[in-house]
Amino acid sequence: MRKNFFNIFTAGALAIFCSFTLLQKKTKLYIIGDSTAANKAQKAYPETGWGMALQSYFKNDVTVDNRALNGRSTKSFRAEKHWDPILAQLNPGDYVFIEFGHNDEKTDKPAVGVTLTEFKTNLINYIEETRSKKAFPVLLTPISRRSFKNGVLVDSHGDYPRITRQVADSLQVPLIDMLVKTESLLTRLGDKPSVKLFNYVDSGNVNYPIGKKDDTHLSPEGAKQVAGLVVKGFKELKLSLAKHLK
Repeated sequence: MRKNFFNIFTAGALAIFCSFTLLQKKTKLYIIGDSTAANKAQKAYPETGWGMALQSYFKNDVTVDNRALNGRSTKSFRAEKHWDPILAQLNPGDYVFIEFGHNDEKTDKPAVGVTLTEFKTNLINYIEETRSKKAFPVLLTPISRRSFKNGVLVDSHGDYPRITRQVADSLQVPLIDMLVKTESLLTRLGDKPSVKLFNYVDSGNVNYPIGKKDDTHLSPEGAKQVAGLVVKGFKELKLSLAKHLK
């Protein structure tokens, strides 16, 4: 009887240990950035951040923790203490996807906008602090706005994507060039067809009574396609995350 009890106890303890080990091995993927990636409140629907669509690409051993926020830059995200809790709970093997630029370029707003030099310094700090926790930083250039002129897509981000690429190269950080990928997507679709990827809403919508024409923020379809480009990017980089895709 005692032997049977011991065997049952041992089997139960082993099951608990295995379950605990599996939980410990679960990887977190944090996203820090701006409104193009952020989770949206119901009152903003159908506006959708690409970060909201990313979890659907993974098996259940990766958790996407989307901390991107509307209106934030490399400066304001830290100044408002949004980075501190992420850094505090980062575990070895976790990932931090860093995508800023849309608001950093607003230098007329001192609380948000930064010079290119400041932008570079801020990115470096996020990278070094992530690495200090033995987690993996990944840089992303900002996604393209839908800014067509005479049928030709025009870049609206200035030199901020260039700085992101430069930092990635100098610090040997994986880079997903989302500006290039989204420019390619929008150019392939063309001016009018690309509207479906953005938050264009007819009048009478419960959240937008007078309608909305937004060439920066994504629709549910746009978020899904842009998240797919993010996945394509880390598969091209051969990041270990690719092993956890469905």
